[in-house]
Amino acid sequence: MYRALFSYYLLFMPCLFIAQESVRTLGQLPGTVSETSGLIFYNGRLITHNDSGNEAKLFEIDTTTLQVVRQVAISNAQNVDWEDMAQDELYIYIGDFGNNLGIRRDLKVYRVSKEDYNSSDRVKAGVISFEYEDQEDFSNNGHSDWDAEALFVLGDELVVLTKQWLAYGTSAYGIPKNPGEYVAKKLDEYPINGLVTAATLNPNTNELYLIGHSFTLSPFLVGIKQVTQTSIFTGYMERLNLDIGPTQVEGITYINNDSYFLSSEMFPGNDPSMTLEPLLFSFNTKIMEGSEGIPVDDAVDSGDNLLDIREELLLFKRFGSNMLEYRLVTSESVYGYSIFDTAGRRVQHKIRPGIPESTIDVSTLKSSIYYLTFYFGNKSSTRPFICN
Repeated sequence: MYRALFSYYLLFMPCLFIAQESVRTLGQLPGTVSETSGLIFYNGRLITHNDSGNEAKLFEIDTTTLQVVRQVAISNAQNVDWEDMAQDELYIYIGDFGNNLGIRRDLKVYRVSKEDYNSSDRVKAGVISFEYEDQEDFSNNGHSDWDAEALFVLGDELVVLTKQWLAYGTSAYGIPKNPGEYVAKKLDEYPINGLVTAATLNPNTNELYLIGHSFTLSPFLVGIKQVTQTSIFTGYMERLNLDIGPTQVEGITYINNDSYFLSSEMFPGNDPSMTLEPLLFSFNTKIMEGSEGIPVDDAVDSGDNLLDIREELLLFKRFGSNMLEYRLVTSESVYGYSIFDTAGRRVQHKIRPGIPESTIDVSTLKSSIYYLTFYFGNKSSTRPFICN
């Protein structure tokens, strides 16, 4: 599924790496849950599920031994593509809305009563069916922007976050928590420049945490404060890259005010060529405090936080010309470049161009402001330009 592409970072937001000791690797998860995709913490144990094509079951994991100690079957459910979990005081919610190709018309969330879950290893779920209010195209174009892998509870609503393969952003959609058929209403959107794979909203602090990764499985964490039902992404935001190596992070859940678990799925990949075992991690939100995180506004305004190579990229475009001229002076290896529009959508890219040329053909771009980003391993350099 994943291509061997360079890592994409937020425009105008250089990201610091969390020290390895801040995110602890607790150990390898058992093969029973090697495709772990969602995660919650309930009654002192982790609960997870596998993703597409697996059994319609929930698995309890002991946080000390990391062994599966209980399995609960959902008798009236099918695991088409389970991707995330959420909970409130009364229910567990399971999102069956993985939609990589954008062709599904059977998106749903299963709602399991905690009372039933506590008393039986075989339960029946209520079904919350939905469709997106603004999806008009259901054709198979390979990858789509209508995939989703993140779910959280916000007041009396469930919020689904899309995983946009083309735009590299995410949109938030709200649906009721009661069984029925609904049209999911768009609440907000954000050009996150990554693939969002899970979310958890801590009800004690009202802080939302998203996780995801790049196409090269470079994992990231985004923390958002002051989340409301009318505004998901306008509060104070920080983004950090997780220094845990290439990892297909798939689950996140709060434990208390400050402590969280992360889980990753097994990745038996050929492209890129690597095999990653399913792992469990823990972290504390204090890693987001102080100088370790860069808020969005500060990253935009503060030249001190920008990479040194930024000053080594000069752009020039002659009026009426279809060629963007640039001068790039760096001792770093160039892995590629991308051009983004003002909404954060990638509109042009080149992978591993080697020795940089001096011009880029921008004849296909409409009149607007764009941003050219060069990638140098774990660094990047961005400059704006105008097409007219």
